[in-house]
Amino acid sequence: MQNNSLSELIENTINEDAAILQKIELPNIKKRVRIYLKREDLLHPIISGNKWRKLKYSLLKANEEGHKKLLTFGGAYSNHIHATAGAGSIFGFNTIGIIRGEQTLPLNSTLTEAKKYGMRIEYVDRKSYRNKTQPKFTESLKEKFGDFYLIPEGGTNQLAVKGCTEIIDNINIDYDYIFAACGTGGTLSGLICALNGNKKIYGIPVLKGAGFLQQEIEEHVLKFSRNKYNNWDLKLDFHCGGYAKINKELVNFIYEFEELNKIQVETNLHS
Repeated sequence: MQNNSLSELIENTINEDAAILQKIELPNIKKRVRIYLKREDLLHPIISGNKWRKLKYSLLKANEEGHKKLLTFGGAYSNHIHATAGAGSIFGFNTIGIIRGEQTLPLNSTLTEAKKYGMRIEYVDRKSYRNKTQPKFTESLKEKFGDFYLIPEGGTNQLAVKGCTEIIDNINIDYDYIFAACGTGGTLSGLICALNGNKKIYGIPVLKGAGFLQQEIEEHVLKFSRNKYNNWDLKLDFHCGGYAKINKELVNFIYEFEELNKIQVETNLHS
């Protein structure tokens, strides 16, 4: 597929104008504040939100370089794995997902759908998975799977940062703060670059002990923008026990939020 035809297909598939601002209510918030949610989830039913923003330019780059196969990494519940599989199916790429840990049957809904979209699932033990960024590990994957375009875990690279700068393009209200969930730091890095030192932005890591993200985000931002900014911070105490963990307080909040705003934020609680 020629790069211009892929661009046209993307434009006809992803409705970026659908990512409207919606005023929301939060449970038990008594202060008089206005809170808006950027509905990135409305971009596309499969590859939506920041997952699309992070994949967009990697897909174009892979196509430009003539790659037919995408390979990426993630855990068994990775939204990035799910989105990459969906994007491959829609835009004509074969996909391989390197999954951390052992296979567990029956497959969860994330991996079931990834396989439905044609992704080849390959499991690696956790010790080997830690070497995913090492050249020797990459070479072993090429020996096994042949040529592929590598997308890092979570989709985070400089192309992802570029894509995530576009999240704020159509925010047409005045505001004081942006809050964004933070996994690998790519989305937050893009938002920081887009703000160019204005406003204040807070990243909410979903990982326990995610202080290491401070340096990684600083490096992403500096590499992309050639600037350092001090208008951002990480709030490390809202992970609810760690990635994919839940507690009673979080579950109650989700149900109350969904009832107040008629926006479903967690499908697994309803399955």
